[in-house]
Amino acid sequence: MKPVNVGLLGLGTVGGGTFNVLRRNASEIARRAGRGIQITHAAARDYDPARLPGIGDIKVTADAFAVVDDPDIDIVVELIGGYTPALELVLKAIANGKHVVTANKALIALHGNEIFKAAQDKGVVVAFEAAVCGGIPIIKAIREGLAANRIEWLAGIINGTGNFILTEMRDKGRDFTDVLKEAQALGYAEADPTFDVEGIDAAHKLTILASIAFGIPLQFDKTYTEGISRITRADVEYAEELGYRIKHLGFARYTEKGIELRVHPTLIPERRLIANVDGVMNAVLVKGDAVGSTLYYGAGAGAEPTASAVVADLVDVTRMLTADPGNRVPHLAFQPDALSDIPVLPMEEIDTAYYLRLLAQDRPGVLADITRILGDRGISIEAIVQKEAAAEETRVPIILLTHVVREGQMNQAIASIEALDSIEGSVTRIRLEYLSGK
Repeated sequence: MKPVNVGLLGLGTVGGGTFNVLRRNASEIARRAGRGIQITHAAARDYDPARLPGIGDIKVTADAFAVVDDPDIDIVVELIGGYTPALELVLKAIANGKHVVTANKALIALHGNEIFKAAQDKGVVVAFEAAVCGGIPIIKAIREGLAANRIEWLAGIINGTGNFILTEMRDKGRDFTDVLKEAQALGYAEADPTFDVEGIDAAHKLTILASIAFGIPLQFDKTYTEGISRITRADVEYAEELGYRIKHLGFARYTEKGIELRVHPTLIPERRLIANVDGVMNAVLVKGDAVGSTLYYGAGAGAEPTASAVVADLVDVTRMLTADPGNRVPHLAFQPDALSDIPVLPMEEIDTAYYLRLLAQDRPGVLADITRILGDRGISIEAIVQKEAAAEETRVPIILLTHVVREGQMNQAIASIEALDSIEGSVTRIRLEYLSGK
C-alpha cells in the first residue's frame, strides 16, 4: 500500500525527536499502522543536520506554507508552537483537506473549538495527544479507554518545571528563586518562565483535559490560574510537618452546579501516590464512576517522549484514513452536537479545604480573635500549629488547616483576619485536596 506522506513543521526539540523516532522505528510503525509513514517535506528556519541522520533525504524549506500547500502531503504535523503562524498554518492545512497532528497545547486550548469545527466541516482529523503531558497517553486514556465512565474529577501534575522547583524546595530546603535559576540553566524553564511558574502552561493542558473528560467546549478563559512564585521554603516545611506535600496541581471536577476548573498550589496528603511524583515528571489522577481512581505517570516533556505521542497520533490518523468521518473518534471525546453547556464555576463558588499561614503578634487573645472570625463564617478548623517566637522576636507564625468550605466565605474571613492590628502582612492561603478515591 502507498506510504502516507507527512509534512513536518518545525525541526526543533520535538520536531527533531519526531523525525528520528519515525525513521528509527519505521518498520515497527508500519506494522502497526498497516502502511509506511514517511516524512517527505519539512519546514524549519534553523536546524542542526548532525542530530538528524537522514535529513538530507527529504525536502527542507524555510517556508511552512509551502509544506501545507504541497499536494503530495497527507498529514501535516505542526510543531512550531505558539499562536501565530501556527493557527493560520493549521487552518490552511485543514482547508487543503489534510489531516493535522499537533503538540501545541496553547493553540488547542485557545482556538481548538474553531479548529475542530473546521476539521469536522472538511472531514479531516486533528490529533493532539502530545499537547498534554508529553509521552503520557492521557488523552487517549480519557477519550477512549475510559469511555464507559462518567468522569467525576481529575487532578494532575502537568508542568514539569513547577514540579521540579517544588521538589527541590522540599528535598534540599532551597528557596524558589534559587531553584528557578537552576531550572533555567538546565533547560527546564525558559528565560521568561511565566508560563511555567504562574500556571499558564498547566491551565492550557487542564482546559483540554476537562473538555475531554466532561464533554464541554474548550474554555481556557474561565480556568482559574495561580502560580507557585509565592510559595516559601517555610510553607513547604510546614506542610511536610503536617503530613502533606505541596504540588502545583491542575484540578477539574464535575458538580451539579457546574465544572470546577483551576490550577494552583495544593496541599496533598503525602501518602497519595501523586504526592510522590517528583522532579520533572508528570502524573494525572482520573476518577471515573465505574473504574474508580486511575493514575497515569511518565515524562511530560522532552524530545523523544513527546515524539512518542506525536508518532502515535500519526499511526492513529493513518489507520482511520479510509474510515467514514462519521465513525471516527470525536476530537473532544463526545459527539460535536452532544457537548454540554454546563457552566464553569467562578472560583468564589468552589468548595475546598485550606492551609493558612499568618504572622501574628505574640500576645494573649490573638488566636481567639482568629478562631472567632473563622467560626462566624462557618469555617471549622482541623489543626492549628503556633510556632515559638525566635529570640527577641515579638511575632509568631500560626498555621491552620481548615475543613472544606466555600472559597467566597474564606475570602471574607481572610480579609477580616488581615484587618486585625495583631496580624502583620498578608495571609498565605494554599488550597488542600484529599484526592480520595471515594
